[in-house]
Amino acid sequence: MLLQLLQGFTLLGEEWVLWILIALSVASLAVAFERLVFFLTNRLRGVDELEKRLSQGDEAYARQAVEGRRGIEAAVVREALNAGARGPEAVQEIIDGTIARERLRYDAWLSFLGTLGNNAPFIGLFGTVLGISRAFHDLANAPAGAQGSASVVMSGISGALVATAVGLAVAIPAVVAFNFFQRWLKRLTTSATALGHAFQGHLKSTATPRADSQKSA
Repeated sequence: MLLQLLQGFTLLGEEWVLWILIALSVASLAVAFERLVFFLTNRLRGVDELEKRLSQGDEAYARQAVEGRRGIEAAVVREALNAGARGPEAVQEIIDGTIARERLRYDAWLSFLGTLGNNAPFIGLFGTVLGISRAFHDLANAPAGAQGSASVVMSGISGALVATAVGLAVAIPAVVAFNFFQRWLKRLTTSATALGHAFQGHLKSTATPRADSQKSA
């Protein structure tokens, strides 16, 4: 009974798997476009100048530079400036927490691209197996000596192999997009960390003379 049910399932062929792959491909393109828009609208310009001003303690310039801006870099600078009065150690904790929180916004849907890139070839291979199974089933049930039965089977096998090709065609762009956004996120995280450390270094440099003067007094 179970074997007959499974055989009936395999006779469905690969066409429905192809439709699934096409739907996943459309979803992949939509996610990639949405992430591209998100990354572009959540970046901060003039980071090098901002880092220089932060290391010099120019808080007024830094606040103006991140005013109304979104993204991990702007959030780190804003939170670090707000926590400046609490000392360098507190600022470091604020920087780490802000980066961890902001990364979640950038990572959204990237796991979908990574999962699709890893598994789309297997979905295509599954469709190929189903198509080949149906082709051999048709060959087994063909009348003995029927003309053209072999060509029909070969045509079915070649059609089944299309599922594997489509699976690869879906997976490759997804993997490329996933790696691209991961590298972009890594650069943004590094930039945000550098901005936070620039301000933290200024706080440490101004705190040291105060501590020395208190000891001498």
